[in-house]
Amino acid sequence: MPELPDVEIFRQYMESTSLQQEIRNVEVPGKDMLEGTSASRLKKVLRGRLFQNARRHGKYLFGGLDEEGWLVLHFGMTGFLSYFRDEKQSTSHKRLLIRFSNGYTLAYHCLRKLGKIALADDLNRFIEEKGLGPDPLGSSFDLETFSNTMSASRAAVKSTLMNQKLLAGIGNIYSDEILFQAGIRPGVKTRDLSDKDLESIYIEMTQNVLPTAIEARADPSRLPASFIIPHRHGGGACPLCGTALRKTRIGGRTAYFCPQHQHGC
Repeated sequence: MPELPDVEIFRQYMESTSLQQEIRNVEVPGKDMLEGTSASRLKKVLRGRLFQNARRHGKYLFGGLDEEGWLVLHFGMTGFLSYFRDEKQSTSHKRLLIRFSNGYTLAYHCLRKLGKIALADDLNRFIEEKGLGPDPLGSSFDLETFSNTMSASRAAVKSTLMNQKLLAGIGNIYSDEILFQAGIRPGVKTRDLSDKDLESIYIEMTQNVLPTAIEARADPSRLPASFIIPHRHGGGACPLCGTALRKTRIGGRTAYFCPQHQHGC
């Protein structure tokens, strides 16, 4: 499932390809993925407009329109964007096609149709109505904000990091990586974390794991040798010591960790 680094890459992609171009036409093959709007309204709002900017909050991408309003995309498990002139360069799983006057198309693809397509008048109000927590890479997200957010949870730390109402953008894969880099096991109760533990998680999340994953284009083969993600599979070994990684279930999700380098239960 696309997580914060993936969606940030989509944001950068949209920003580099699709801004300041008149939208000539809109097609919505994925009408069943619309949320809170209709295909006719989506077309009416987008036609003749320009995307002025691209923003992200957690796993949501927002295309800011000239004058006002936002196109909202959530990528579910299989969503991604492509920008092309030749239809042969796209897939058969296109759910939204935004045709520009320059002859190019921005397409939203989603094989399993678990994503969402919406419109928002106000970005901050949309985030609030969705009950999304702060974005870990937001300019105002500091250690104090993170510590206060974590103190609201009594769940396992992995589940807390993945709770989108507490922290927007972290999913199954990157929660494992953050905790591996911080040296904390995923099953440790959040309330049992020390101030030092919280600081370590915050630093690894905001200064190491997420920025590094974005720089690597969320490609496991391009991640540092010290990252657990490329080894996060059956038979995988710790990249630091070679110990066999352990697998467990936490909150219904699979977690991988090293019994040597991560402390806790």
